[in-house]
Parts: sequence; C-alpha cells; structure tokens
Amino acid sequence: MRCGVRMREAIYDRSSLHLSRRTALRLSVLGGAVMAVGATSTAQAAGASTIVKPLPPELFEVYGTNAETRWEALSGQGHLTPIDRFFVRNHTATPAIDVNTWRLRLFGTGLRRGPVEFGYRDLRSLPSETITAAVECAGNGRSFYTSQQGQQVAGTPWKLGAIGVARWRGVRLSTVLAKAGLSRRAVDVQPSGLDADYVTGGVNLGKVRRPLPIGKALDDVLIAYEMNGQQLPPDHGYPARLVVPSWIGIASIKWLGEIEVSETPLASPWNTQFYRLVGPTYPAEGTVVGKQVVKSAFELPRDAVFQTGERHVLRGRSWSGNGRIRNVDVSVDGGHRWHPARPTGTADKHGWLQWEFPWRPKEPGAYTLRARATDFTGATQPEVTPYNTQGYLFDGIVQHPVTVV
Repeated sequence: MRCGVRMREAIYDRSSLHLSRRTALRLSVLGGAVMAVGATSTAQAAGASTIVKPLPPELFEVYGTNAETRWEALSGQGHLTPIDRFFVRNHTATPAIDVNTWRLRLFGTGLRRGPVEFGYRDLRSLPSETITAAVECAGNGRSFYTSQQGQQVAGTPWKLGAIGVARWRGVRLSTVLAKAGLSRRAVDVQPSGLDADYVTGGVNLGKVRRPLPIGKALDDVLIAYEMNGQQLPPDHGYPARLVVPSWIGIASIKWLGEIEVSETPLASPWNTQFYRLVGPTYPAEGTVVGKQVVKSAFELPRDAVFQTGERHVLRGRSWSGNGRIRNVDVSVDGGHRWHPARPTGTADKHGWLQWEFPWRPKEPGAYTLRARATDFTGATQPEVTPYNTQGYLFDGIVQHPVTVV
C-alpha cells in the first residue's frame, strides 16, 4: 500500500481517557451524557479500568491498557471476530463521547474552502459502504522475538492475539474529503482521536496522530460507524473510527475527531519516534512501518493436551497485509515435515483464511506444531524475522507446544 503522490507509508493507533467507573462510562456513552476524563497518569494511578467491556480471563490476556484475544476463544466462532472477543489497543483509556455534540473537523492547507465540520447525522447521510477487514497491532507477535529468537524488544508482549477481523460499515474517507473540498495539491492527511493526550516519560506528546499519504486515503480507507452489524462499541472507536485495510493498527484511529489535510508533508512523534524499524539490518534513521506481514495461528491454547491414537482436527487462521492467502502448510513434528492444510472458508483480501488439518498422534510426548502461510504475492513466513528494537512485524513461523498423553 503506497502513496501515488508521495511514496510514504503511515500508520496509526489510539489513546484514551480515564473515567471513574466502568458502569458509569458505559451508561454515559450509550446515553449521550458528557463525563469528565483525566490524564493518563490519573487513570493509571487510580487503578481504574481503561477498557469498558468485560475482559474475562478465558477470552483475554490483559496488559495494562491493552487486552489480547486468546486464540482458543476464537475456536468455533466463525469468520468474524465477535465484538466481545475483539482485542483492545489503548494508549490510555476508552473515552466517553456525546454523539449529539460530536463533530468531525477537517482543516488544513489541503482544503480549498477552509475548515469544515460533519456531525454524526451528516456522516450517516452520506453513501455507505461495508468492508470486511482486519485490524492488527504492529507489535502482534512481539513476544516471539524473545521466546523464539532470544532477542530483547520493547513494548507490550503480544503473542498472536492482537488482531481481529470485523465487518465494518461507514463512509469512504475519499467521500468525506471530496465533500470537504480536497485540493489537488494535498499530499497528506493526519487523523487524530478524541482521547486523552499521550504522556510518556513525563512528556506530553499530544493526541496520537500520524500522517496518512493521500494515495492511501483516497484508495480504500473507511470512516466506520458500525462493527459486525452493530453500532460501533466504545472500546472500538464510538462514534466513528478509521479502518485502514492491510496497514498496521495505529493507522485505524479510534474516536475520530479531526483530520488535518495538508499540501506539505506532515510529521508527528508517531512517524519520527515510534513505528519505525530500528536495528542492525536497517538504516540508522530506521525504516517506516507500513502494511502488515504474513502470519498464522492455531485456535488452540498454548500447551494444549491431546489423546494418543485419537483423531484430532487442528484448526487455525492465516493472513497477510499483501492480500489473500494462497496456501497454508502445517507441521506436527517441529518443522521436519510439512503437509498442506485444507481451507475451510474464503480467503479474504483484507481478512484471513480459516483452515484445518487432521492429526492422529501415535505416541505420547511433547510436540511442536507449526503453521506456515504463503500469500498470493509469494511471500512466505520465514524461520526467523529480522530483529528490530521495538519488536514490530514479527512474521516468523511460531512454535506452538502441545502435549500428547
């Protein structure tokens, strides 16, 4: 996914705000009441929940302001990730937003007629579109840099559950930009959310924001207000969010509030300081992180137990930022022999391919399962992912330990 005007890739993520109680927050958002929110440090110091929806331990593994989906919780759930199982990536906390006063403001030198605002009804009155697409954190799989490759990296130690596929309904960003009076000379748009400023190391970096090249903005980006046929939930961007297909999750800004449109390149800490590949195989200034990579996961808990001599069906999902998955191979002996998995659904352009593989283990003991996907471009998961200090874009073949008794 590259820009036609400027060959620059961009990404996005979301921050949030603190609210005193989960129940009060949920009622506020649904009822349209306005609630005060505090700074990041206030929310964390108070020990309050930063996520609205329940996070039962059988569905999620929680890392501070973030919640990772357990892959066994997706078993039997169909192609779309249910909202109650969809991972959450927050920089601070989920904000309460009054939809009656909510506005999406567009401004900047890239608009011919000056600033313009859209209300919620304005947005929903525009032609709508529905897409099925994954949202995946750039650090999904980060923990395997350490556990498999012995390399120390910074950031949330995601396994493979920082991804979800949903059916999103909304308005194309290109439609809104056209209504706002987009200039032909525009090169960047920079969305930002209505969550709290992001504070790290005692420095306030402001709203989480990052430039999106105009080529991508006019291609397939959606301003979504529905998720899986329901009103967008608070944790997933209510009342409106971006969905940027194939790009890392920080591009898909939640709680959308402003979009700067510019005739000159834009910059923020999220494309100069964060979301860059830095390491021994990259340039000194780092390489900008753009679209996602190829990955596979089993719908199994780590250290699952199987019975000797019985027939089992291993199920999983594979996906790629390049597009559709072409084929998946499975190994049950640590990678010595590979066998083709059988697709059980349609390979989505912006989602994933579900698959299965029958297995009848003959002897008890410890086994290592592996799944290796290849997408339609020929990109295949490698044995080892080149190291970067922030642990982004892990695409290596993941070792999944199980026991046969």
